[in-house]
Amino acid sequence: MAQAQSKTAAVPAKQVLLVVDDRAENLEAMQALLEDGEWELRCASSGEEALRCLLEEDVGLVLLDVQMPGMDGFEVARLMRGNPRTRLTPIIFVSAIAQTHDAVLRGYSSGAVDFVLKPFDPSVLRHKIHSLLEHEHNRCELQQLSQQLERARAFNASVLDNAAEGIMVVGDDGRIQFANPAMAQMLDGDVCDLEGSELLSFLKNPAVEGGWQNSEFFLHFKREATYRVHEAMMRTLKGGCVPVALSCSPLPRLQHAMVVIALDMSVVRNLHAQLESQAVTDSLTGLLNRRGFHQALESALARIERSGQRVAVLYLDLDGFKRINDSLGHDVGDQLLRRVGEQLKACLRPYDSLARIGGDEFTALLDNLGHPEDAAKVAEKLIELVSVRHTLDGVDFTLGASVGIACFPECGQSVEGLLRSADMAMYEAKRAGRQQYRFFSPEMNGRARSRLMLEESLRHAIENDDFVLVYQPQFQLGTGRLRGFEALLRWQHRVAGTVAPNVFIPLLEETRLINRVGEWIFREGARQLAAFKRQFGEELVLSLNVSPVQFGMPQLVADLQRVLEIHGLKPSQLEVEVTESALMQDLELTQAQLRHLRELGVKIAIDDFGTGYSSLAYLRHFELDTLKIDRLFIANMLDSPRDAAVVSTIIDLGHHLGLEVIAEGVETQAQREWLVQHRCSIMQGFLVAPGISADAAMQVPALLEWDKLPLAGPKP
Repeated sequence: MAQAQSKTAAVPAKQVLLVVDDRAENLEAMQALLEDGEWELRCASSGEEALRCLLEEDVGLVLLDVQMPGMDGFEVARLMRGNPRTRLTPIIFVSAIAQTHDAVLRGYSSGAVDFVLKPFDPSVLRHKIHSLLEHEHNRCELQQLSQQLERARAFNASVLDNAAEGIMVVGDDGRIQFANPAMAQMLDGDVCDLEGSELLSFLKNPAVEGGWQNSEFFLHFKREATYRVHEAMMRTLKGGCVPVALSCSPLPRLQHAMVVIALDMSVVRNLHAQLESQAVTDSLTGLLNRRGFHQALESALARIERSGQRVAVLYLDLDGFKRINDSLGHDVGDQLLRRVGEQLKACLRPYDSLARIGGDEFTALLDNLGHPEDAAKVAEKLIELVSVRHTLDGVDFTLGASVGIACFPECGQSVEGLLRSADMAMYEAKRAGRQQYRFFSPEMNGRARSRLMLEESLRHAIENDDFVLVYQPQFQLGTGRLRGFEALLRWQHRVAGTVAPNVFIPLLEETRLINRVGEWIFREGARQLAAFKRQFGEELVLSLNVSPVQFGMPQLVADLQRVLEIHGLKPSQLEVEVTESALMQDLELTQAQLRHLRELGVKIAIDDFGTGYSSLAYLRHFELDTLKIDRLFIANMLDSPRDAAVVSTIIDLGHHLGLEVIAEGVETQAQREWLVQHRCSIMQGFLVAPGISADAAMQVPALLEWDKLPLAGPKP
C-alpha cells in the first residue's frame, strides 16, 4: 500500500538541454553541434524566452550566453536560482569574450557550474554536457527516492495512527508490544496502558483456559496460520465491554510476533444502520430517494391489493430551475431544492410519501384517496406553493412546477408502470404551457410510442440517406431576375410517405441529430450550388437554413469554409438563414458567430422576421444582409391593416439599414403587386413555384415575365 501511495513520475530517460543565445547564427551552430546527442535540444533567443521554457518543461542543463540585450545571462541565472523549480538546474555560462575575474565570480555565485569561452572544443563541451546531465539525472532520481521513502514512512505511520480499526502487535509471549490510538480508544485507555500488558487479560470471550501457550492465538501462530474470531468480547480499562471481531496473523518468523486487528462491532452495527438509511434517503433534501420511493410504492401496492384502496403518484418537475442553477450557481440551486422539498413535505399528509428522485424532479405517493379529483387538488396546491417569488443570496426569482398524475389501477398496476405514466403526464403538462398538471391518459402513451418510433425512423433515415433537398426560387420583384434558391429539407418515409418538416425538424433538434443532417445539407447544398453556378452564373445565391443547435456549434464557420473550398464557390454565393429566436438565445455568442460568418464572407439572413420578441431592439447589434418576412404576415396583409403595417415597417426598416428584404409565402398576383408598391426587393412562394427538385430548378428561367404568371400560384 505504501509503495502504491508513494509513486511519482519517473525521471525521463532523455533529458532536455536548453541553449540560450541572442544570435541566430550561434543558435544554428549549437543546434548543428548538439542535436544528435542523447538529449532533447531546446533553443531560446532571449532570457525571457528561456525562462518561459524553464517554466513549461523540466530542463536538465542550460547553456547560457552571458551577454544578451535586455536580460543578460547573470539575471537569468539569478531568477532561476530564486525559483524552487529551477533552483538546482545546472548552468554552463558561454561567453564570446574573456570575462573578468569579478564577472566569473559573479557567474559562479549566480549558480553556474562552469564557464566556457568561445571558441571551444566541441568534444570537450559534449563531454561536459553528458557528465552534467548524468549528474542531474542521478540527483533527480536520488531526490525522488528520498521523497518516496519519506512518504512511505509517513504514510505507514499515518495509516496506523489513523486507522479506524484497533491494531496491536503481540509477541510470542502473549504481551502487547504495540497498540495504535484506535485500539487504546476502544478499550478506554491510553497506548501506554496497553503496551506490556497480556492480550488475554483484555479478552472476556472466548474464554481461554490453560494460559497463553494453550490459546488458539498461540497455536495458530506456531502453525503460521491466521486465526479469526467473529464474535469476541473485550474488557475495557474502565470495566466495560465492547463487542469486537478479531483477526490474528503471524508476522515474519524473525519478528516473533503476530498482528492482531480488532474491529469494533458496535460501530459496524451503527454503520450498517446508517448505510441502510442512506440507501433510501436523498442526501441533499433528507427526503426519500428513487430507491426509497420504489420501496414505499411497492409496499402501498401490496397493501391496497388486499384493501381495495386507491393511491396516486404525482411526478413534479421544477420549471426554470436549470436557468437559476446555471446563473446563480449550484450552491444556490441546492438551497432552492432543499427549500422546495420542505415546502412540498409541509403540504402533504404525514402518511404520504415524498421523494427527490434526481435533479429537480420530485415524486409523491398519495395514499388512501377517495377520488382521483383529490389528487388534482393536491397537485394544484403543490404548484401554487412552488410558483411563488423566492429570494436567495439577495436575488429574487420565480419558479414554476409541472405535475403529472397517475392513479392506481387505471394508469398502471406496477411501480414502473405508475412512474412511467406519471412521467408522461408531467411532460404533457410542460408541453401544454408549464405550471399546470395533467392526468395520464392512454392517448399520451400512444403519442409517446409514436414519438419513439419517429425518432428511430429518423435515425434510419440518416443512415439510409432518405433525406432530400428541394429548392424554392427567389425572384427580384421589380425586374423578375432570378436571385437564387432556398434549399429546403424534405423526408420521404419509406412506409408513411412524406413527413411534414414541422413534425421531424423539431425532433431532429431535440435529439441533436440535426448536427449530422446539417453537415449533409452543407455538403449537398454546396454540390448543387456548383451545378447552379454553371447554369445561372456566379451571382446566384443559395440559402441554407441553420438550426439554433447548429448555430451555437463552434465548428459552424469551419464546416462552411470547407465545403466552399471543396466546390470552388465564392462565399457570397452562400446565404445562411437563422431564425430570430436562435439569435436571441445568447447575444454574446450570436454576435461572435455572426462576426465569424461575416469574416468568412457568406451572406446572413434572419428567417421568419417579425415573429420574435425583441426584433427591433436588438437588430442594431447584428451584422446582417437579409430580412425574410414571415409568410403569416404576407398571407394576411391584404385583409389585415395590422399585418400590412408590420410588413410595410419591415420593408422600410430593411431599406434604412441597407438590407435586402424577402417576402416569403407569396401566392397571388395581388400580394406581389402590393409588395412592389411598397418597394419590397425579393419574393418567393407558390405564385412562382414551391420547393422543386434540383433537376426542375435547373429549368427555372433566369428572367421571369410577371404578366405571364397565373393569378394565383399552386397550393401545396
